[in-house]
Amino acid sequence: MTTLTPTIKLNDGTAVPWLAFGTGTALYGRDATNAIRLAVDKGITHLDGAQIYDNEETLGAGIRSAGKPRSELYIVTKLKGLNPGQTVKETLVISLKKLGVDYVDLFLVHSPHPANVDGTLKAVWQGMEEVKREGLARSIGVSNFRVEDLQTVLDGATVVPAVNQIELHPYVWKAAEPIVKFGLEHGITPASYGGQTPLVRAAGGPVDAVLTGIQGRLENACGKSVTPGQVLTKWIIQKGAIVVTTTSKESRIAEFQDTISVPDLTKEEIDAIEEAGSKLHKRIYMKAVFGE
Repeated sequence: MTTLTPTIKLNDGTAVPWLAFGTGTALYGRDATNAIRLAVDKGITHLDGAQIYDNEETLGAGIRSAGKPRSELYIVTKLKGLNPGQTVKETLVISLKKLGVDYVDLFLVHSPHPANVDGTLKAVWQGMEEVKREGLARSIGVSNFRVEDLQTVLDGATVVPAVNQIELHPYVWKAAEPIVKFGLEHGITPASYGGQTPLVRAAGGPVDAVLTGIQGRLENACGKSVTPGQVLTKWIIQKGAIVVTTTSKESRIAEFQDTISVPDLTKEEIDAIEEAGSKLHKRIYMKAVFGE
């Protein structure tokens, strides 16, 4: 069994494991039971779901089949959106039943849209604060929020979002940097999804050669094999971000977990990755939110 991974402290005093297993992308709308059981068996305790993924029941089934105590797991789900007259609390109560738990460790507003257009974003956040007060969610946060969306929520908020989960990799860094910076200035921890995009969805781009060069330096430094994917993950970690990933392969889970033991990137290496990333803009998700 893999030892517990390091944690990141959030602005509400809770701690979140740095590596999360996500149930979106490849598992979207699919049975996640076996994937979740494998992830937990291999030592991942941070499990990232969402109402819109349409597989919360199987996330819950995977949690039960893994047999790990609830107290040792960090469970996340996200608010899909509200039907007319529906409250945030009502949606979370439904999710909790599907997951088979009494509370989630982190509940996120999945997208600012359409609440940021119809003027209800502050009201949605008030609903998020309510579920935190009632103990249905230990921490609350947001996802896919731009700076202006964060500013809207912060204006009048009694609870600052703990997390902003966004697509984060070198090919969106130019657009994401102001969001990450603004968040950190206000105590909001970034979380990255789609972090392997340069390798799996935009292979052959300008970042590839830079990653390969850094890979060689790191292998010499630590005396073991290092993958380009680990270089990318290290870059994300050094941004202070939580890493959310999905894979069905034991070897890939182990590779992600082992990234924590890879030596840090130098400032020059980080700059080189970002310089190469700035040559290609490639957003995969939530394009409409960002006007693309």
